Amino acid sequence: LKCPGTEEGVLEKRSDGLLQLWKKKRCILTEEGLLLPLPAEPAAKMKELHFSNMKTVDCVERKGKYVYFTVVMAEGKEIDFRCAQEQGWNAAITLQMVQYKNRQAILAVRSTRQKQQHLAQPHGPRLRSASNSA
Repeated sequence: LKCPGTEEGVLEKRSDGLLQLWKKKRCILTEEGLLLPLPAEPAAKMKELHFSNMKTVDCVERKGKYVYFTVVMAEGKEIDFRCAQEQGWNAAITLQMVQYKNRQAILAVRSTRQKQQHLAQPHGPRLRSASNSA
């Protein structure tokens, strides 16, 4: 069962080890980030690359049948992926990330406006006490 705005499929992730082997990973792209279920772990255990911690999708390169790209996290960690060109995971991840950041920006503007409106409202008791002392 797929939630709206989610995509599921297989990406290959380059391992951190010395050999830097490509390992197939089942992944789920949601409106919040990229989920990588961990092998040999209970289904609930997932590595989450959340868009709030993601800086950019970088170094997109097409070689042969693959597209290679790097997900750069806020703390500077870089994770290398590749997928078949026709799958277009790099574009899908970038698009979801941009939409997420746009939603966050809109929410931030709304909350700033609400705070400003709240501060602009006159506070009854203070006005009364000021007029009493006059």
